[in-house]
Amino acid sequence: MEPTEANKVVVQAYVKAFNQGDMLALRTVFAPDALVYGVLGWGSMEQVIPVWQELHNAFNIQLEVESILTEGDEVAVRYTERGQSVGSFRGSAITGKTYEIVAMEHFVVRDGKVQRRWGARDSAAQFRQMGLSLG
Repeated sequence: MEPTEANKVVVQAYVKAFNQGDMLALRTVFAPDALVYGVLGWGSMEQVIPVWQELHNAFNIQLEVESILTEGDEVAVRYTERGQSVGSFRGSAITGKTYEIVAMEHFVVRDGKVQRRWGARDSAAQFRQMGLSLG
């Protein structure tokens, strides 16, 4: 398998683990010194895993890959992200309402592990569709 295809497989493993809420599997996809950048800030896996768990518990997030592009060590993904307000997120109400937004992530993959991940999503649209306050 050529390196760009192998990097795509690593990112697909991330998507599968994320959709399953499998935080242990997510740890195996990332390098020990990986950094993750996102809407809520950035940090190491030790800092990010609790946030991802909190997001999963509150919104039951599912990512559907719409497009995946690779070039060298870099992988870019466009998703349809869907979820539902099923738990409280940082004190918010539980509305039971669903959402659907476009999300994008950019990865640097080296030696079969994610070294860096940047994520961008329209959190305002997400919260608005679920009837949640942004503040």
